[in-house]
Amino acid sequence: MGLNVGLLRESFELVIERAPNLTHRFYGILFSRYPQVKPLFGRNSQEQQEKMLTEALAAVIDRLEDASWLEEKLMAMGAKHVDYGVTDAMYPWVADALISAMAEVAAAEWSPAHQEAWTEALGAIASLMQRGAREYGAARPHAPQPAAPAGG
Repeated sequence: MGLNVGLLRESFELVIERAPNLTHRFYGILFSRYPQVKPLFGRNSQEQQEKMLTEALAAVIDRLEDASWLEEKLMAMGAKHVDYGVTDAMYPWVADALISAMAEVAAAEWSPAHQEAWTEALGAIASLMQRGAREYGAARPHAPQPAAPAGG
């Protein structure tokens, strides 16, 4: 990944400092723009979900130069998300909502460079997660198909 690590870290620190509950705003935007994803989030309380996302984002930001860690963790996360019902089409929705929340919090300090850096980073994250999802799906034992009704 040829990401702008400095800009990603600087902008993440800025928005987390201003809005430690950035993920709360993220979910508000996600659910208002893409209400069809709300049913996927019933396993945990909203507070738990927000905490998990904040921790995941912070871990990724901390390890941006560690390609093997990113590959391992993000592919595993993508595989886990298959069972939650996440589809490839949903990854751009998440990126849209997260970038919108960050831009809203950063306000005048958000620049086209921030937008570009986060778009690229979230695209790379989605790519690794989707790869993990595909590999998980390919390795999963498929449920037997029901028999065709007799006398069809």
